[in-house]
Amino acid sequence: MNTMMLLEMAAQAMSERAAVQCGDDRWTMAELFSGAGRVASHFRSLGVENAALLDVSSPAVPLSLFGAGWAGLPFVPLNYRLTGDELDALIARITPAVLVTDSDRASQLEGRDGLTLISRKELLEIARGSAEPAEPDWEMDPEEIAILLFTSGTTGVPKAAVLRHKHMVSYILGSVEFMAAEESDAALVSAPPYHVAGMAALLSGIYSGRRMVQLPNFDAASWLGLAHKEAVTNAFVVPTMLARIIDELETGAAIAPASLRSLAYGGGKMPLPVIERAMHHFPETAFTNAYGLTETSSTIAVLGPDEHREAAGSPDAEIRKRLGSAGKPLPGVEVEIRDEAGKPVAIGDRGEIYVRGEQVSGEYKGRGSLLVEGGWFPTNDGGRLDEEGYLFVEGRIDDVIVRGGENLSPGEIEDVLHEHAEVADCAVVPIPDEQWGEGVGVAIVRTRGSEVSAETLQAWVKQHLRSSRVPQHVEFWDELPYNETGKLLRRKVKEALGGA
Repeated sequence: MNTMMLLEMAAQAMSERAAVQCGDDRWTMAELFSGAGRVASHFRSLGVENAALLDVSSPAVPLSLFGAGWAGLPFVPLNYRLTGDELDALIARITPAVLVTDSDRASQLEGRDGLTLISRKELLEIARGSAEPAEPDWEMDPEEIAILLFTSGTTGVPKAAVLRHKHMVSYILGSVEFMAAEESDAALVSAPPYHVAGMAALLSGIYSGRRMVQLPNFDAASWLGLAHKEAVTNAFVVPTMLARIIDELETGAAIAPASLRSLAYGGGKMPLPVIERAMHHFPETAFTNAYGLTETSSTIAVLGPDEHREAAGSPDAEIRKRLGSAGKPLPGVEVEIRDEAGKPVAIGDRGEIYVRGEQVSGEYKGRGSLLVEGGWFPTNDGGRLDEEGYLFVEGRIDDVIVRGGENLSPGEIEDVLHEHAEVADCAVVPIPDEQWGEGVGVAIVRTRGSEVSAETLQAWVKQHLRSSRVPQHVEFWDELPYNETGKLLRRKVKEALGGA
């Protein structure tokens, strides 16, 4: 197995079909294949151990990804929002390496030991050049490393997740049908290349034959404008992106693109009011919630379009709750919920999500594998499974509030608050409590025009849960802090409410 085989199949079967475009720069499948071969030859000539990228989305991303796979090098996309010491520390961990970046960054990073710099422009020129591409001699060892992805590091030093070729190819073969896309189909790719969703989007687009339209920097107006211009049929967004898209539509400055048939979302918990508003503004669009992790090569569970419609239109409260679920595991993926001792819990009980399957890595460079007996990966995400097998994700296990020896799930309290019609978003965190050790604090974003009080929301929680789960401290914020990939920066909420 090698990710290059996905591009080879596409180039042979759909050579003249559009593969990727960014602005006016367009590449067919055949051009991308030969370009990756030229990039591979250049990478090999440098005598490096890793091929890294520090840049926004452009055709240089798939060219570097596939060129690295062809050359037998791990591909390492770095967070282009990092600067200074954080970036220096990551670069030091991957040298000797070639680094593809923008011209300004290249000049700033010159002279680093073990680092060979290539600007985006230079890489594209190499790929478009007249040199003979490398022979199709890539390694087919499934254990070779395809991608190293650094975690966000919001709670410590970033870890380098190891995704081997067998993991990435297994994910694609298990979730994407070859040549399934029509030639007129187009996917809007706005996930950054250093996020597993960005990597999965590229591989999925190539294998399905769907033209990928890259948006280097997201804002809602640009996203909507590009979707209209390119008649985009498919897209993936994180929850914060979707919220901003809906806000833009509700200003009346834009309309929803009629071409959009499928909209997937993931990367963080989707507030129920946001998805309900989205389904209202995109009534003909099929919505999919995709839950996954870097360590699982992207998606492991999906709530599909029919399930969205059934849950949204059901008078049954239990079925309606599934709109906030991650759906059911993909074929070939197994999910269990386990307690602190690692034992499976009963249906409906909360615990830690464990996952097993061919696409699951659970490995970090320098740390080895975290897989436990039987090949199971403990995700550190809390959750539960209902009677029908729907997975409900409730946040990181580390975020549990310990109140007088009782473990309280922030996700459980957040789910109840999201059911209130005047709550647009919320974040529950532990706060210091002299009597109980930890108490419950919450930051609330009210719906537009709402003046709902803290007392009303406290009574709402008490009505639906035990009194120990009622927030002791409530603040109203204009918005919650999220990173660019849609993860709630719970640490910042905790610092603000804990100090208060």
